[in-house]
Amino acid sequence: MKVLITGGTGFIGQAYIKWRQPHGMNFTCITRNPERAKKILGPDVRTVSSLMEVDEEAFDAVINLCGEPIADRRWSEKRKKLLRYSRLTMTHALVDWMAMSEKKPSVFISGSAIGYYGTHPGDDLLVEASAVRQGFTHSLCADWEEEAMRAADLGVRVCLIRTGVVLGEGGALKKMLPPFKMGVGGPIGDGRQWMSWIHLEDELRAIDFLLRHQTLQGAFNLTAPEASRNAEFAQALGRSLKRPAKLPLPPFVVELMLGEGAELLLEGQRVYPQRLMQAGFEFKYPELDQALGQIFQ
Repeated sequence: MKVLITGGTGFIGQAYIKWRQPHGMNFTCITRNPERAKKILGPDVRTVSSLMEVDEEAFDAVINLCGEPIADRRWSEKRKKLLRYSRLTMTHALVDWMAMSEKKPSVFISGSAIGYYGTHPGDDLLVEASAVRQGFTHSLCADWEEEAMRAADLGVRVCLIRTGVVLGEGGALKKMLPPFKMGVGGPIGDGRQWMSWIHLEDELRAIDFLLRHQTLQGAFNLTAPEASRNAEFAQALGRSLKRPAKLPLPPFVVELMLGEGAELLLEGQRVYPQRLMQAGFEFKYPELDQALGQIFQ
């Protein structure tokens, strides 16, 4: 299978390429720095800097994982514009490229996030058809998905992956670890907010599942079946590291660090992968202790 991918040097993209490339997938990665990407991904992965370099080529699938990290710094107006630009511009360009291609890909897997639903501080279980709460994260993801869905008008099967917090060796978990390793970790605020997570291996398997099941299309929540409250997550992480996890992080500290973006950590969402489960996908790590245990074994 010949695959065009964006975001291939990111946490999920790297892992997917390194998992599938030895088993017959031929990847071309669009990246801002092809030389750096080649060093990361290895000599067997082709790296290009723009769609112009694949202008007349045909691909079986396109996987779109582009986008600047959303929770790594304070949300200024400039930052929010960059978050939108990094997602919408490439997605728009990919669909325009498909429109001009003589042979279109059969499937387009395009990134999104559970931020689509907006923040939900309550206990509502959110599935793909649930009502949304207006705000920046919803508008960002909704516009991102709208750009991707233009490919459906071209006859391309489109799957939108609304991903939660991905747990693995790197990514979000890497940023959480330092205080927990020092024994000063704990819940954020009162710890009652929901945290919807997925093990990296299940994220990769879900992407592959959607890629290969030709009847599946539309939005899919990529989260484990059982979301955890933030305090429960902190305790589970502490157990995995054999460290105490009782010192809460005050909300005002999070607000100082992330500004408006603090809502991602302080309010949360309880998301359920209804459509993925109905399609027959089976999670390898459905429980948090099991997932963390595998990562820290």
